[in-house]
Amino acid sequence: MTWKGTLRSMQASARRAERNSKRRQRELQVQEKEYAKMEAREQAAYEVEVYENHIELLLSMHKDSAEEIDWNEFVQRPAPLKPVALNTLENQARKNETSYKPGFIARSLKLETRKRRKLAEAVQTAVFKDKQLLDQALTEWESKNNDWKEEFELAQGILNGNGHSKIEAIKRIDPFTDISHLGTAIAVSIAGDGILECTLSVHGEKVIPQEIKSLLQSGKLSVKKMPTSKFNELLQDYVCSCVLRVGQELLSILPDDLVIVTAVDTLLNSATGHLEEQPILSVAISRETLFRLNMQSIDPSDSMKNFVHTMSFKKTTGFMPVSRVSSRDFAKPA
Repeated sequence: MTWKGTLRSMQASARRAERNSKRRQRELQVQEKEYAKMEAREQAAYEVEVYENHIELLLSMHKDSAEEIDWNEFVQRPAPLKPVALNTLENQARKNETSYKPGFIARSLKLETRKRRKLAEAVQTAVFKDKQLLDQALTEWESKNNDWKEEFELAQGILNGNGHSKIEAIKRIDPFTDISHLGTAIAVSIAGDGILECTLSVHGEKVIPQEIKSLLQSGKLSVKKMPTSKFNELLQDYVCSCVLRVGQELLSILPDDLVIVTAVDTLLNSATGHLEEQPILSVAISRETLFRLNMQSIDPSDSMKNFVHTMSFKKTTGFMPVSRVSSRDFAKPA
């Protein structure tokens, strides 16, 4: 399978493995067009379902799984064979020309000369068509060969630990669409020791709802301010869920044993008195540990205990700034 074919396969797999909450979100978006026609009770029920679906999406980012890419397969795949001129049509036309023997009628009506002229013209036509077919085949081969070279060089770079190749593969696959749509920006870089680092700007105040929506027994909509402790718990689970998701995506794309994922958010810097983006969770995610976890059952916040990480969190006050996990602590000796 080519790189483009592999990418299509991964995208199809992602659609098949799509969370129920994601499918329900699409259904609710369709219903939104009918919102104005709904009765008051239906509108209230719809708003509550949209709210609950949004919360479920936030807390289940880690439940989507990605297929692992076998880069060795791309390296071992042979280059496409370059087409050569076979002159199939010309050979057949020349055979027809040389094997022609005029019959009695052709000799009697003096048609032999005309027939031989047509056979000679057929040879020239065949030569032209053979060239057309070869040119077309060469154009197709050139495209396939360029794709093959591109895939081979990318795969070879990744297997050799080339940082540029790793980032290029991540850009092409673009696995973070779900998270980005929720307002979380993602940046990827390579540390000096070759370990891949990823930073998530979570924008918690924008992503987590400030209110709780529910239905009263009367069927009316109830909207209440979300308690601070509830908001902070949701934010913690969302951040941890995103970190797990990013770790899964990166380690599915790359053959690395470990990646470092750091979530940052806007917090008050007590030293400057200004709001600044600061790390709130930094995790060294190892392949061995990550893929041993049951993502469908874990609590994302509790699961951080499985990894080397830094996090300072209280329900009452939320996240506090922490230091980033250093890639130097995991660098392999030269």
